[in-house]
Amino acid sequence: MEPGSGTTQIDEPNTDASASAPSNGRGTLADPEVYENVPGHVIPILQKEYEDFKTEAGKFLDGQTPEDEFIKFRLKQGVYGQRQPDVQMIRTKLPFGGITPEQMDKFADVVEKYAPLGKGHVTTRQNIQMHHIPLPEIEQAISELGEAKLSSREGCGNTVRNVTGDPWAGVAKDELFDLTPYAGAYVRYFVRHPTTQAMPRKIKTAFDGGPMDRAISGIHDIAFRARIKEIPGRGEVRGAQMLVGGGTSIMPRVAPALYEFVELDNGDYLRISEAVFRIFDRQDWLRVNRARARIKVFVDKFGIDELRKQVEEELKGDWVNERDFDVEHRLFLDDEEQGAPAKPVNYGSPNGDLSQFELFRQANVQEQKQEGFVTVEVKIVRGDLSPEQFRGLATIMREHSGGYARSTVQQNLVLRWVREESVYDVWRALSELSLGDAGSREINDVVSCPGTDSCKLGITSSMGLNEAVQERIEAMDISDPLTKQIHIKMSGCPNGCSQHHVGSIGFYGASIKVGEHTIPAYIPHVGGVYEGGDVVFGTRLKLRLPAKRVPDAIERWLRHYEATRNEGEAWNDFIARVGTPELEGLVKELSLPAEFSLENMNTFIDWNRNVPFQVIRGEGECAV
Repeated sequence: MEPGSGTTQIDEPNTDASASAPSNGRGTLADPEVYENVPGHVIPILQKEYEDFKTEAGKFLDGQTPEDEFIKFRLKQGVYGQRQPDVQMIRTKLPFGGITPEQMDKFADVVEKYAPLGKGHVTTRQNIQMHHIPLPEIEQAISELGEAKLSSREGCGNTVRNVTGDPWAGVAKDELFDLTPYAGAYVRYFVRHPTTQAMPRKIKTAFDGGPMDRAISGIHDIAFRARIKEIPGRGEVRGAQMLVGGGTSIMPRVAPALYEFVELDNGDYLRISEAVFRIFDRQDWLRVNRARARIKVFVDKFGIDELRKQVEEELKGDWVNERDFDVEHRLFLDDEEQGAPAKPVNYGSPNGDLSQFELFRQANVQEQKQEGFVTVEVKIVRGDLSPEQFRGLATIMREHSGGYARSTVQQNLVLRWVREESVYDVWRALSELSLGDAGSREINDVVSCPGTDSCKLGITSSMGLNEAVQERIEAMDISDPLTKQIHIKMSGCPNGCSQHHVGSIGFYGASIKVGEHTIPAYIPHVGGVYEGGDVVFGTRLKLRLPAKRVPDAIERWLRHYEATRNEGEAWNDFIARVGTPELEGLVKELSLPAEFSLENMNTFIDWNRNVPFQVIRGEGECAV
């Protein structure tokens, strides 16, 4: 394929690149499909996988296949069990967050037909999930998603999960260069790859091209940060700093650099990545305790220098010559500017709603490096979108953006290539969808995982707490610019799917035992950093706060911060100066357990629930 031709073939090595797409648009590994390079069209769609899922699900439902065997199969297809019996979650991968209007429409259709709660959920890893779908309907749902080139392949399981990236890649003023083409090649190389189908645990990957690290590369198993190196005789060569061994959960670690520079265009980053995965795959001692079987555990035990030594040895193996590491036919090459809208002849301007629009423009709109264009970040409350919102966003994307959007690690959506003149019209259209709120990535943009709404590992209702905290923040009517910069994140268990470790204020679900009864509770962290440079994990406070008192605790901390900080002192600097014991003391009485009684019954009931709390935690499938 000629660079910039706009089409890519996903195939086995040495497959004829001139093969045409099958009439149904879904190829096989022997007869690969050919399709345009547009976001969401990164992972090849294989019709046989849907047929296989229907067959294997039928065998399981008929009792022919043991459950543990079937779980391993369905996880590779991105289908995850829930705490509720007989229903599943579908995790659709959006590589680097890219999604088209047609795919938004398809999500609307599938959610309407198959998701009882009537919503899709944008995750902190740029996926879109749908919940509570009965197993007999899964095959049809994922097959219909495939019609729009959406894939859930390896969205779960011990595989290479969705590859995330900076939603502003290609348009950000501060990036070194756009890593999107190389992220696409990485996805296309490792999906369905034999080395990555049954590793000790999952692999989370990020690509980031700028100093702000909006993809949070430091918390990933493997990550790439754009670098340029002057090489004699070759001039400037594109490459990346390669990080290995990051993660959150019960053992948070910031990934150290395995190499300060690996080349991209010669496929070195793919070659070295596979060497790392091969080494990881051989660590049978990690398989003994799957809950801790991450690359970070290997790096923590043996050190990054030992891993580098083993990688150098691994690269001497015969397998290297058996692989095709060429990136040219895998690169995701898309000229977004070609699809950018023309300057509008007529466009709206604010009248009476000027103040609300200005708040939105200041908080949610950023200039692109391309003159005349901006990005618009859509704040999605708790990451949930209804079918009407999916379709409405698709219309906005068609009319006002470059044709597609990217999801974010903050569970939002970034519209790109919007004309400066069209921002007011975009805001009006978003407001009609209840998506015109200002404050994306500000204090009222609270992030949470699904918690006990669906997750087997959930301890508490993190989505319920999210709603309660957001209501409290809105009621406080915060106008202080420094307070607005505080990020609040919460997980329903210690595993950290909401990335609570790196929130300015973070919480994870726990419990407090009171005799025979139990109070839903949260353990707070403060001082985390996830954007703007190096990752910083927050400090865990020596508290367990009953879930119903968490909004009160947050308000006390914020009021104290605003009343006693130094001039211009940011939240994290304030914490470093006053110390965590001061914050603990402010809410100490809130952490005291209540006696079980009719008067105190509310404390023993979780948010959005109507029965006394119980810790009901199943076995998670991430480590199956």
